[in-house]
Amino acid sequence: MQLNASISAIVTGGASGLGEASARALAAHGVRVAIFDRNLDAASAVAQAIGGIACEVDVTSEASVDAGFEKARAAHGQERVLVNCAGTGNAIKTASRDKTTGEPKHFPLSHFEIIIQINLIGTFRCIAKSAAGMLRLEPLDGGERGAIVNTASVAAQDGQIGQAAYSASKGGVVGMTLPIARDLSAEGIRVNTILPGIFNTPLMNAAPEAVKAALGASVPFPPRLGDPPEFASLALEMLRNPYFNGECVRLDGAIRMPPR
Repeated sequence: MQLNASISAIVTGGASGLGEASARALAAHGVRVAIFDRNLDAASAVAQAIGGIACEVDVTSEASVDAGFEKARAAHGQERVLVNCAGTGNAIKTASRDKTTGEPKHFPLSHFEIIIQINLIGTFRCIAKSAAGMLRLEPLDGGERGAIVNTASVAAQDGQIGQAAYSASKGGVVGMTLPIARDLSAEGIRVNTILPGIFNTPLMNAAPEAVKAALGASVPFPPRLGDPPEFASLALEMLRNPYFNGECVRLDGAIRMPPR
């Protein structure tokens, strides 16, 4: 797909980090970008900088997602591109002992469920609704109607201690990539997923410098944290290359995460 001013896109989680980098990269090619994010102020700042539109969206809410698509399409028309970057995580052991009393306790199921709701179900919700809209589009040269890029994580394959919920959610994104690509293949809609390693995102910026330096040094090469524009570069290649379909690609500097 040629990325230019005739194309509109939606980027979830586009107010910061990997999503922001993707939104900026798309806009740099002339694409009309709508940013879905719970943080409307941050989304609006990015949208203003790239000439896009901000939509306050919670991907766990059907009504919120519907309203976001309605607003984005009213402004830019039906999107041909969806980049799913909305996500979060937590770190809780499946079962452990209370540090004060020594009493056994388990992972609170509500904390497990919210990660699945945001990272997995939220991603699928946006895919399904975007793809249904793409079916209304006339195909481009070569028969393509649209392309979707999802964000998983290397934790889908080598999750660490405390990452049961996060790994399950990201593993679900990996697991559904190929069947969704097959579901949509007859309609000319491609689907791919990126598994990023340790990236220099706002969440990572909250860590002490010594911690970030140690994490960066643990990457085989280059021995540093990933930069969000490097994620965006791969996302753009997945969107532009018409033979890129049904793939899940690690972007991690060859790291394999240890247990902790």
